[in-house]
Amino acid sequence: MIVSSTEKVPGFEYEIIEVVFGNTVRAKNIGKDILAALKNIVGGELEEYTDMLSNARAEAMNRMINEAGKLKADAVLNVRFTTSQTMAGAAELLAYGTAVKLKRN
Repeated sequence: MIVSSTEKVPGFEYEIIEVVFGNTVRAKNIGKDILAALKNIVGGELEEYTDMLSNARAEAMNRMINEAGKLKADAVLNVRFTTSQTMAGAAELLAYGTAVKLKRN
């Protein structure tokens, strides 16, 4: 499956299938909050949150790709990510793009 943030794949035309989504909602945990609070005092990267967000992004992307696969898409183009707070201490990470069927020029 080709996944791209661009609108085109060089050498191909495409037929749009539909917009596909993948999301996950993640919550902070007390252990990570304590470590982050300590780091906040001395400065530096909050690695616990970096790892959590990296994992969330990968999960959202995989879910989006799986949705495209169910539609027999060859690619997902114009891929974007967004986040939103769903409740105190929890956030959604959403991946979305356009599932397409490719045709060689």
